[in-house]
Amino acid sequence: MSHVTLSATPKGNGDQATVSFAGGVSLSSAETYPSISEAVAAAAMRLLSMTDRLDALDESPGMRASAPFS
Repeated sequence: MSHVTLSATPKGNGDQATVSFAGGVSLSSAETYPSISEAVAAAAMRLLSMTDRLDALDESPGMRASAPFS
């Protein structure tokens, strides 16, 4: 099964958002956010805007076996 993780880590005076894909690929925001929830929400919105990456995940055999989001 493929995994996508949204996380936030402290950076400067805020938190930096990170999207991590299975296989070790991750993308971090250049911006920092005042709270963890804002950083994670920003990462989720950025992920939704990356339709090519989402399509690639959808075509992954392991992803098809996973349960849909509720």
